[in-house]
Amino acid sequence: MKLLFIGGTGVISSACSNLAIERGHELFLLNRSVSTKYPSPKQANILRADIHAAPEYLSALLAGHHFDAVVDFIAFSPQDIERDISLFRDRTDQFVFISSASAYQKPLQNYLITEETPLENPFWEYSRNKIACEDLLMKTYRADGFPVTIIRPSHTYGPSQIPLCVTSWQHPWTIIDRMQRGQKIIIPGDGTSLWVLTWHADFANGLVGLLGEKNAIGEVFQITSDQVLSWNQIYLEVYQALGQARNVVYIPSDFIARFDNEAVGSLIGDKSNSVVFDNSKIKKYVPDYRCEVTWADGLRRSLAWFESHPEFQSIDMESNLIWDKIIAGYEKPFS
Repeated sequence: MKLLFIGGTGVISSACSNLAIERGHELFLLNRSVSTKYPSPKQANILRADIHAAPEYLSALLAGHHFDAVVDFIAFSPQDIERDISLFRDRTDQFVFISSASAYQKPLQNYLITEETPLENPFWEYSRNKIACEDLLMKTYRADGFPVTIIRPSHTYGPSQIPLCVTSWQHPWTIIDRMQRGQKIIIPGDGTSLWVLTWHADFANGLVGLLGEKNAIGEVFQITSDQVLSWNQIYLEVYQALGQARNVVYIPSDFIARFDNEAVGSLIGDKSNSVVFDNSKIKKYVPDYRCEVTWADGLRRSLAWFESHPEFQSIDMESNLIWDKIIAGYEKPFS
């Protein structure tokens, strides 16, 4: 197949790019820069451009191309989707939008999440924008047959990420550094809420398996691991991998959010909620879909990657100060 990935060099998309090449597809990547963490596959055709460039420029760049599938990994607003619909309406047989499982109802009315679970997240603008994107795409599909497939990943990570709960997304080594120095680590609530972590190459197996699948047009799929762990189990695995003694403090999410505005969305609107996903739909459409990398394995792969790439062991000093302030404020009445 002839594929176009918008992005293609991020945590999730890089694994999809590698798998697409491995399976013999003709892959085009539209992005504006070179990734040092996830280099583009050598066999990929690079269209060097910013997807937010002028429509006339993008149309000229894509002139003469028709794709079996286009996947946009970096669309976050209805405006992005309006651009994509206009740009690819006559250029692809399938348009795949990467949404987010954070769009699901908060709080949940049923513990088991399926593609039919309502979408409603009053806590996180990011999630509400993803919902608006889905609504626009499905409206266009119903009105004139725009060939959309919607994907909802949950917490998906790769070598350059160590996906914990209260962390620095841009500088994930910060938490590892704190653990190694024996500093306290924050776990929201009591650590018993359930979570799902998916290795990026396992996710890619599901996504690439849907490309070119005509029966997937007009459908929504969640693609996650079936391994469900509590945050206590997730953090304990990290301590064990590092050979460090566990040193955590349990703090309610709403208290954390008093000091960190980002926590309203990322915790209250996402990670402090228990999630258990029913992946029977993706397994029906992609029979060979399975997640082979457990959290214990994926974590150690990430730690090994950081050890071999010390240049990415950056520390988020601002987050460190915020966490210390949160811990001190919470523990003060008990001292």
